Amino acid sequence: MIELHHLRESRSRRITWMLEELGLDYEVISYDRDPATRLAPPELKNIHPLGKAPVLRDNGEVIIESGAIIEYLVRQYGDGHFAPAMGTSDYNRYMQFLHYAEGSAMLPLMLKLYVGFLGEAGAPLQPRISSELANHLGYLDAELAQRDYFVGDSLTGADVQISFTAQIAISGKGRDAYPNLAKFVDMIEARPAYQRAIAKSGN
Repeated sequence: MIELHHLRESRSRRITWMLEELGLDYEVISYDRDPATRLAPPELKNIHPLGKAPVLRDNGEVIIESGAIIEYLVRQYGDGHFAPAMGTSDYNRYMQFLHYAEGSAMLPLMLKLYVGFLGEAGAPLQPRISSELANHLGYLDAELAQRDYFVGDSLTGADVQISFTAQIAISGKGRDAYPNLAKFVDMIEARPAYQRAIAKSGN
């Protein structure tokens, strides 16, 4: 059985959702953050030396990084669903968004979080961070102006991967700032597979 090592209140909730969309049997091993530091517990290093989540174990393979995990699950179990056909322009777009979600879009969000811990010492950096956030979130919102999904006309792994950024954008900036992202978030959170994932393992 597939084994997912899942850190509560983290981006690894995307993987439980992907597993539910694929209709797979899986076991979730959940970990709580340290209440003081908000870091993952040291026990996660028993499954992978970095001690980060999510971590997937399947048929002896241990895979880290949410994008790599989603790509593996779709390739291994998707049966032609949740990704466009290779060699098409939609596939290129799919791979772009699959990696953009963590490679570029998350950086200003994480900077805002960590620089916020500095208080007044971090204030000089905030205008640049806010500018980058507006740039990336505006880009994502515009990409959904004429479409429901980031790739094609049905849910793909790229939508699952980028969902966390969209959800943070809506919670942090308000629904009016990015209406297309708000519509996207409403749509994905209404999916039965998403709701099953949250019911089983929470956030």
